[in-house]
Amino acid sequence: MSASPSVSYSITVRLEAPSYGNAVSGITRVVEDAGGVVTGLDVSGSSRDRLRVDVTIAASSEEHARAVTEALGKIEGVEVGRVSDRTFLMHLGGKIEMRSKVALRNRDELSMAYTPGVARVSLALAENPDDARRLTIKRNTVAVVTDGSAVLGLGNIGPIAALPVMEGKAALFKQFAGVDAWPLCLDTQDTEEIIRVVKAIAPGFAGINLEDISAPRCFEIERRLREELDIPVFHDDQHGTAIVVLAALTNALKVVGKKLGDVRIVGSGAGAAGTAILRLLIAAGASDITVADYHGVVHRERDDLDRDPELRWVAEHTNPGNLTGTLKEALAGADVFIGVSAPHILTGDDIATMAPGAIVFALANPEPEVDPDEALRHAAVVATGRSDYPNQINNVLAFPGVFRGLIDAQSNHITPEVLVAAARAIASTVGDSDLNPSYIVPSVFHRDLAKTVAEAVVEAVKGA
Repeated sequence: MSASPSVSYSITVRLEAPSYGNAVSGITRVVEDAGGVVTGLDVSGSSRDRLRVDVTIAASSEEHARAVTEALGKIEGVEVGRVSDRTFLMHLGGKIEMRSKVALRNRDELSMAYTPGVARVSLALAENPDDARRLTIKRNTVAVVTDGSAVLGLGNIGPIAALPVMEGKAALFKQFAGVDAWPLCLDTQDTEEIIRVVKAIAPGFAGINLEDISAPRCFEIERRLREELDIPVFHDDQHGTAIVVLAALTNALKVVGKKLGDVRIVGSGAGAAGTAILRLLIAAGASDITVADYHGVVHRERDDLDRDPELRWVAEHTNPGNLTGTLKEALAGADVFIGVSAPHILTGDDIATMAPGAIVFALANPEPEVDPDEALRHAAVVATGRSDYPNQINNVLAFPGVFRGLIDAQSNHITPEVLVAAARAIASTVGDSDLNPSYIVPSVFHRDLAKTVAEAVVEAVKGA
């Protein structure tokens, strides 16, 4: 699957060009001939015979951006100046900051915000710690915690390289749900040490968002922290993904006129996300699911189950027909495919073996399990994790509203009922009149999305 030009590889090239003739239109033509897309062209300076032109270009990769720039440099009379990578420019100095909510304009205000006045508040909290939610940032602050061991599709790149991702996560919390979040990138991948550190910093936060921690350690870390802390602990790679998948599947099934309890589902991937999706689908009423990993279909006679408790759970709760063999063999006749595994493991011909009205969620990122265009030749509904195709399965649809609801409800109980409620809330934001094969989940910029999810979470907590 060839990548299309994307804003992720957007550059701005400063050019000096002749002010006469068709120099400017020639610049646009050269970019297009090189496979780029001109998204902006601004004249930032001029003289009698020269123009300074800033051209913003969407490319498909860093290599492609360099090739487009080189092509511009070959235009007669055009000189290439500064080339700016717009993505790197956005990240200069980081993407988030701390701001004071109170004015510090004079000695009186300083004395109340800090010493000596602050001592009165500290003594009040020492006497009644529960007032921390009322009198401190604990009311609305989430720690985004990672060890950098499973960052996006990049793998184990470590805590420093994970920091831009966690900054982005914190920005999304604030933008979509008004939650103040802060990245904590830990320089350890030891399970016990991570648990100790998170427990130690927990008093200052209303919730913990675990992020990009590799399986199987993430299961133990989340389980232990949920047991030992009195604030919500949410592993977004597991439960955020699962919520959005269930929401999308709810609407996709409406499109094809099928019911969750009646369809046969085949999944690829039994790691953190795959297992969480499986658990939530079962909680929501799915009854016929078969999962495959890189060793093939997971079944009850596999000889590797004793080494992995999560895999044993999968074997014991799926595959009612006790199928063996490969993913491709299991896929034949299935109604739904959900992939959270590896790129290019299926072809369009494999999708063609599925049942009529097939639903394909190929969520490996950035390269899906099957080419979406190939899948669309045979499936009724296709979703991916990519932003350049319809139906993007994006965790941003879930985690801001989920945390907003948990914080508002002051609850640390993240039950299956809470997760199902969040998924149904997301699905409900797509009205029946708007629903179609290319629109099964709302935009992340949907005005009421986070509020709707938060309200549903609060109600589910009350019901529990």
